[in-house]
Amino acid sequence: MFRRCACRDPKTGKQYGQSCPKINQRRHGTWGLRQELPPSAGGERRTFRRSGYSSSTEAQTDLDTLRSLLAVPDVDDLEGRQRMGDLLEQAAARREPLPDLEETRRKFKSGHSLTVRITVGDWLDTWLAGRKIRRSTIDRYGRDIRLHLKPAIGDVRLDRLRVSHLTEMFNAIVERNIEIEEANTLRRSAIEELKPLRGRERRRFARNAIAGMPAFRRPVGPTTRKHIRATLRAALNDAIGQELITFNPAAHVELDPVRRPRARLWTKERVEQWKITGERPSPVMVWTPAQTGAFLDAIMKDELYVLFHLIAYRGLRRGEACGLRPEDLDLKGRSLTVATQLVDICGEIEESEPKSEAGNRVVALDVDTVGVIKRDIKRQRKAREEAGSAWVDSGRLFTRPDGQWVEPTWLSDYFDRLVRRVGLPPIRLHDLRHGAATMALRAGADKKVVQELLGHSSYSLTADTYTSVLPELAMEAAEATARLVPRRSTKGTAGLTSGSHRDKKSKSSDKKDRKKGKKQQVKPAS
Repeated sequence: MFRRCACRDPKTGKQYGQSCPKINQRRHGTWGLRQELPPSAGGERRTFRRSGYSSSTEAQTDLDTLRSLLAVPDVDDLEGRQRMGDLLEQAAARREPLPDLEETRRKFKSGHSLTVRITVGDWLDTWLAGRKIRRSTIDRYGRDIRLHLKPAIGDVRLDRLRVSHLTEMFNAIVERNIEIEEANTLRRSAIEELKPLRGRERRRFARNAIAGMPAFRRPVGPTTRKHIRATLRAALNDAIGQELITFNPAAHVELDPVRRPRARLWTKERVEQWKITGERPSPVMVWTPAQTGAFLDAIMKDELYVLFHLIAYRGLRRGEACGLRPEDLDLKGRSLTVATQLVDICGEIEESEPKSEAGNRVVALDVDTVGVIKRDIKRQRKAREEAGSAWVDSGRLFTRPDGQWVEPTWLSDYFDRLVRRVGLPPIRLHDLRHGAATMALRAGADKKVVQELLGHSSYSLTADTYTSVLPELAMEAAEATARLVPRRSTKGTAGLTSGSHRDKKSKSSDKKDRKKGKKQQVKPAS
């Protein structure tokens, strides 16, 4: 360590350097340090120099850190000493703070580069490229990274990512949602105002105004924000495993809780309100058994009737139903095996395994469903013979008229058109699956059985989603609870079914006690 000042000799104009007459004063000048570094790859001598410290204590602290960093490689580890020298030479040239000792020791032991700075964006790209998972999951991770994570925090150094960065990112997403909803409202209002306009010029002017507005966009909802956090959390967990970082800020950032929408039944009152307002009471709506039956009756001649019948009765996901193969069907055993599904990945349809381990399951079939499947197999065999060489052998149980497989996204759109044609209140194709679960519960099936039928990975998901769909289920539970409480049959409890277990002798005794009480009453004077 050394101390120097900028004082100059008034006669010569040169700096005094170490010969300054004030150099021994405690607060005069500044402190500096100099440390020999390991030679470069070419054998050149290198020195770390730094000055401008206000005190010897401050300079001594950095000098101690320098020596600790140089002591990380073993004395005989020439390559390691050279790597450490490169790191310190780079820090001196860029006038950067000295590297963190623990972080550098961790990187050195794990074999990672000491001089290359890994940003969050660099790590996310590396992490995604190394993932060995299904393509649909890779696609979802990629969207989260491309649309949200890299634009917001991609330039932040991986080792300096903090919870505050993520809180800022999610707050910006919420603020952008407000702008999107306002823009959507303005565009929707302009379209409504265009409808009653008369005159070619006025309508053309209105259309030009609408064209200049931002297009309809979908806000980033709570579930999507949760997925974004999950993607980042998984990537940072792997970074911890490779000893690049020691802290995962994604595990500590707080988000608004995701409230799963509760399924609601299309009761008569809700149907009447929908006809007036055109609004659904809930994102998840379920038909009554009568409405489901009316829909199936109306589309019995449709070529995909059996597919909709199977979803409505057995609760298959649309990708599972589209992915069924003839070998998955056991007509004698009245069952089918869900072993594959079709998924839409960036406009391309691919076959993959079921959504989860629980999704790989055997589904029992009722006699009527087996019957309609047999009839459809005969119909399809006939269509195949008529098509001849034009038939496309997709290897699926349910196909388009030319044999091609049924695309899941197209099936949802087709279902929407059928619902409008029949005139029933709207539900999504996935809501047919909810209806199957509801009817199974209404028929008395245990929730664990319904969980296995639907291929849910957890019992709580089944219980939370479906326990309050049908009012009859709630009323039956209320009546069963009331019957457990013994009560006297009085006017105050008229109509209750509880207390019906009391025998005739006790009822007769109560009657005698009431008569005896009347006789003992004293008549008032007239």
